Amino acid sequence: MRTYKIEGIVLKRRNLGEADRVLTVLSRDSGKISIKAPGVRRIPSRRSSHVELLNHSQFTLYSGDKTFMPIVTEAQTLEDFSGVKNNLQKIGYAYYICELINGLCADNQENRSVFYHLKSTLSELAQSLDCASLIKRFEKNLLKELGFWSEARLLENQDSRIIMERLLERKIKTLRVMPLFA
Repeated sequence: MRTYKIEGIVLKRRNLGEADRVLTVLSRDSGKISIKAPGVRRIPSRRSSHVELLNHSQFTLYSGDKTFMPIVTEAQTLEDFSGVKNNLQKIGYAYYICELINGLCADNQENRSVFYHLKSTLSELAQSLDCASLIKRFEKNLLKELGFWSEARLLENQDSRIIMERLLERKIKTLRVMPLFA
């Protein structure tokens, strides 16, 4: 039986059963991890607002011998990036960023530079008027931090979508729906 705290940004969530969710979180110390948030889909849940997409939160997790994945026992929002969430176009860019990180980062591999890069990019996105150049800079820096240097150099000459899809080995879903956000 072990309880510990992590700080992370929620990248992805999916429903599990009647009232639970599985969250994909980019944490500062553990990298990209999956955690179970039991009961957060119930109306009286106190944790539900703290485990929303794009929230930078502090989670208290329980990990026992018989648990498949860590379980959220407490959650507290540190930053909710409301400047991003209030603009539909910026939400599209933020989802694109989260999809890239989710696809390119390995599970359970610490990478503090990617965490801080995501956090600063979301903060800049909330204030920025030129989102497209911010996303280009994010893509290039992410590829450099993850060791894809040759692909990062190609971003200057080629379409970033083609390079990212080649690295992910699949189509990027958010790019298909982003024109709807404009």
